[in-house]
Amino acid sequence: MTLSPLQQKLTALLSGMDTLTWVVILLNLILIVFARPLVRLASGEEDKVSRQRLRIHVLQALNLAIMLGFIYWHFFASTEGRWGRTLLGILVLLYLAYLVAHLLGIWILRRYGKRKQIRGDWRRVETYQSRLLTLMARIFVAVVTLISVVRMLGFESQLQTTGVLGFIGVFLALTQATWAPDLFSGLIMLQSDILEEGDVIRVKGGEPLYAMVFKTKMFHTELLDIVGNHRVLVRNAALRDQAIHNLSKFASARGLRERLDFKIGYDTPPAKVRPMLEAAWQKAIEAQTEGVESQFPLEIRLNETGDHALEWSVFYYTKQPERLPAIRQALNEIFLKTAVEHGISLATPSTHVVALEPPPQSAATPGTG
Repeated sequence: MTLSPLQQKLTALLSGMDTLTWVVILLNLILIVFARPLVRLASGEEDKVSRQRLRIHVLQALNLAIMLGFIYWHFFASTEGRWGRTLLGILVLLYLAYLVAHLLGIWILRRYGKRKQIRGDWRRVETYQSRLLTLMARIFVAVVTLISVVRMLGFESQLQTTGVLGFIGVFLALTQATWAPDLFSGLIMLQSDILEEGDVIRVKGGEPLYAMVFKTKMFHTELLDIVGNHRVLVRNAALRDQAIHNLSKFASARGLRERLDFKIGYDTPPAKVRPMLEAAWQKAIEAQTEGVESQFPLEIRLNETGDHALEWSVFYYTKQPERLPAIRQALNEIFLKTAVEHGISLATPSTHVVALEPPPQSAATPGTG
C-alpha cells in the first residue's frame, strides 16, 4: 500500500519522537485537560469564578505554548540555533513562576489569614501579615524570574544585567506616585485593624456611602453598597483620606446606638409628644422589627429647640448594622402612622412673623394764603 506524501511525513515525524518528546507532550496535554479541577483545588476559598476561569485559561495557554515550542525546537529548529531553546526556556520559567507565586499566596493566606463570616459564609480574609508576606513573596519570585530571563536572553555580563534592572528601577521610581500611595494605604488599613473585610462602614466625604467592606486588595478596596445593592471600587489612598465610621465595631455590649429625628411644631405640647413616641415604640416591639434590640428601653430626648420646631430624637440599639436602612424605613413608617393616630403632624412648620406698624404721619404744610 503506497502512502501519500503527507502520510509519509507524519510517519517519519512520529517515528522520530523519542521518549522525552512523548513525556513532554503527554504531560502538557494532561495539564491542559485537567487544568480546571487543578485550579479549583489550588484556589482559595474566596476566589471568584471569573478569577478561576482566568487562571485556567492562563495555565492552558502556557501549557499549549510550551508544547508547541518544544515540538518546534525538537523537529524544525536547527540544532545550532539558540532562539528556539531560549523561547522554550522562558515559557517554562514563566509557567513555573506563575504557579509558584500563586501557590505561595494561597499558603500564606491560609497560614496567616483570618477566618471570618461574611453574609453567612465563612471565608479567609487578608491580614497585615498575610498581605505583607504575599507582597514580599511575589516580589522575590518576580525578581528571580526577571534576572533569569535576562540571563537567558544573553545578557550574561553583570553590567548588562544591572542596566536592565536599573531601567526597571527607574521606571518604578517614576511611576511610584501612582501605585505606592494605594499600596501602603492598604497595608496601613490592614495593620490598624480598624477596617476589616465584612465590616459595615459609613463613609462621609462628598456623597455619603453606606457599604460593607468586601475585599481589601493591593491598590483598591471593593465595597458593597448596601443601599444601592452594587459594588464600588475605591482607591485605598482615597478611602483612607475620608472620615470612615465603622458601624461593626460597637462601643458597648448593647450594640450600635442609632437615632430617629422628628421635627414637631411648638403648638404640640411635650405632654402629647412623649406618649406618641412611646406608643410607636411599643408597636415596633409588637411587630418584631428585625434587627432592633427590643430588650433595651427607648430613649427619648429633646435634641434641639429650633426657630420653627422642636427636634425630638429617639435612640435605639441594633447589632445588625447591615440592616440599618431597612430598620430605619420600618421604624419611620410605624412612627408616622402612630403620629397620625395621635393627631400630631411630623411636617416641619414654617414660621413667619411680620410686624406691621402704621406709617408715620407727615406734618401739615402751612398754606402761603
